[in-house]
This record gives sequence, structure tokens and C-alpha cells, in this order.
Amino acid sequence: MIVTLLTDFGDFYPGVMKGVILSLAPEARIVDLTHSVEPQNVFQGAFLLYHSYRYFKNAIHVAVVDPGVGSERRAIVVETRNHFFVAPDNGIVYPSAVSDGILRIFEIDKSISELVGGLSATFHGRDIFAPAVAMIIRRDFRYFREIEEIKSLNIFDYSYKGRILRCRVLYVDKFGNLITNVPAELVKGAKGFYLQGLKFPMVRIYQDVGIGEPLALIGSFGTLELSIREGNASKSLGVCSGEIELEVLR
Repeated sequence: MIVTLLTDFGDFYPGVMKGVILSLAPEARIVDLTHSVEPQNVFQGAFLLYHSYRYFKNAIHVAVVDPGVGSERRAIVVETRNHFFVAPDNGIVYPSAVSDGILRIFEIDKSISELVGGLSATFHGRDIFAPAVAMIIRRDFRYFREIEEIKSLNIFDYSYKGRILRCRVLYVDKFGNLITNVPAELVKGAKGFYLQGLKFPMVRIYQDVGIGEPLALIGSFGTLELSIREGNASKSLGVCSGEIELEVLR
């Protein structure tokens, strides 16, 4: 069974998680979505998962961006129509699970850590979530208790009043493009946007403006992106992930 991993762990801890999964379920096929989510950025993790899970079939998606690790926050498994999601109960899987259709929700008992030798205060990816993946593959739910609800998270929490659009930059890719949570239909017909006094004309492709010029377009996420052709909008404007305010030109 395919298992995807999405974390903010960097380049060491995911390897340990893979070791746990493969030791308990050698048949697992593990795909790294990313381990470069900004530290503790649950919104970003939820956004990236939402825009990737649907490209897999009957997979287990593990999403661990976990500012509450070691606290009383729950560890959960969500079974949907076509997938399983394994994560801390902080909203990270909520948009994806709702989109695919929730069938059942489970809380993972911390005693599952006995399968790897114990429970640490800081690495539940290894001690809880990885063994939970193996149990799902083996269809062994003895460590799971069905519950009714999970924490919600709205990744499309923009507001639009008059000409002012308040939204989030949820992801800055390696090219410095500012990828927002504004869906294409909301800005249909817009001629452009002002951010920090700089005009970003709405175009279809990058080549519609000259090299080094700003632009706005609908990217592969299906949301509004602000870019500089063959440049880096994030560095040029000093804008990273977080809330921004745009003036919309109609």
C-alpha cells in the first residue's frame, strides 16, 4: 500500500519513521511528499496535503506538523472514501478528509508506542504515527478507538470587501512565487493587484510580461500566485508565508 509522508522534519527524522513503518509492514511503498514544511506551520501543511492527496489512489497519508507534540492533543486516524489520514488532531488533515468524505475517525492510543519500544515527548512521528500506519496496512485496529469529531481548519479564510482582499500566502516555492489561498473564481475578471505599492498585472503565463517584471496568475494549485518573471517575489518584497493585504484592480 502507498504511504505518503508530509512533515516539517527536515532530512533526518523521516528516515527513522520509514524504518519503523517498514519494520512492521515491509510491503509499504513510501512516497515523500515533502519534509520542508515551514516549522510548526499547520496551515501550510494542510494546504500542501489538500493539493496532493487526490493524485494518489487508496493511500495512507501521514501529515506531521505538530506544535503540540507531547501535550494532550490527540493523535488520530481518519478513514475517508478513498484514503486514510494519520496525523495530530490540529486540523492539518481536516480539509483533505472532508473533501474526500469522512467515514470514520479514530483516536490512536499512546500504548501503540510499545511496538517501537516506548513513547518520547518529542518524536510522535516515530512512536505513534509510524506504527499506526503499519497497523492500518495490517488491518489491525486494536490501538484505535472510534471518536466523533476532529479539529477543523479553514485554509481558505480570505476576506474580500470593496477593493481590499485579505488572504494568506500559504506557500513560497523555491522560485520565490507567493502562492495564496485565493481561489481562481474569486478573482475572475481582475486586472491586477497592488502589494506594498507594487502592481502585479493579471496574466495567463509568465511570458506575458518582461523578464524581471511582476505578475499575477492562477498557478497549478488553482489559486492566485504573485510572481516576478525569472526573479524572486518573496525576496524582492520581503514577504514570506502569512497574512497579506491586496488591492484588487477591476
